[in-house]
Amino acid sequence: MRVLIADDHALFRDGLRSLLEAHGVDVIGEARNGREAVDLAREHRPDVVLMDLSMPIMNGLAATRLIAAEAPEVKVVVVTASEDDADLFEAIKSGGKGFIPKNLEATEFFRLLDRVGRGEPALTPALAQKVLAEFARPAEPATPSPGTPQSLTEREQSVLELLVSGVTSNKDLADRLFVSENTVKYHLRNILAKLQVQNRAQVIAYAMRHSLVDNPDS
Repeated sequence: MRVLIADDHALFRDGLRSLLEAHGVDVIGEARNGREAVDLAREHRPDVVLMDLSMPIMNGLAATRLIAAEAPEVKVVVVTASEDDADLFEAIKSGGKGFIPKNLEATEFFRLLDRVGRGEPALTPALAQKVLAEFARPAEPATPSPGTPQSLTEREQSVLELLVSGVTSNKDLADRLFVSENTVKYHLRNILAKLQVQNRAQVIAYAMRHSLVDNPDS
C-alpha cells in the first residue's frame, strides 16, 4: 500500500511515518497543508491519503473534495483529533473513505487501514452507527419556496422553523430535535450555505422575508 501523509504537525508526521513503515507500508510523501496534499496526490497517485482536517492554506475537507473529484481512485481517510459529528459527516460527504480518531490504538488503526485497502470504509463501529443514523434515514426535501437558492431537507426545515420561533441556542435546538449539539451545528452549516447567509440572524430574516416558514405566533 502506498500512503501519503497530510498533517501540519511535523512530530505527528514523523511518528506516523515510522509506525507505517514498521508495518511494511510505503509512505510516498508528506504534506504540511491541504494544498500540498492535493499537489502530491496529483503527482504520485497514492493508494491512500491520511488527511488531517485542521491545516493552513487549505483545510483537509477542501483538499478531500478536490482529490475525490480529480482522482477518485485515491482513497482519502481523515485522521483527526476532532470529535465533532459535523466534521465526520462533512468528511464523508466530501468523498472521504474513512474517519480515524488520532487517539485510536495502533492495532485498530491498522485494522481500519486494511479495510480501506479492500475497498471498505474506515470507520469504527461507533462512528459507522452515527453515519448510518444521519445518512441512511430517508430525507424528504422541503417544498421549495420562491427565492430559495437550494431547497432544505426536512430536518433542516425543522431547524429553521425553531430558529424563527425563537429557539436559537444549540442546546435548546438539540433538545427539541432529540439530536446532539454537533448534529445541530451540522444542519446549521448546511442552512447557512444553502440560503447564502452568514449568521443565524440573517437566516431568520431571510426565512421571514421569503415566507419559508409560517409566521410565528410571537
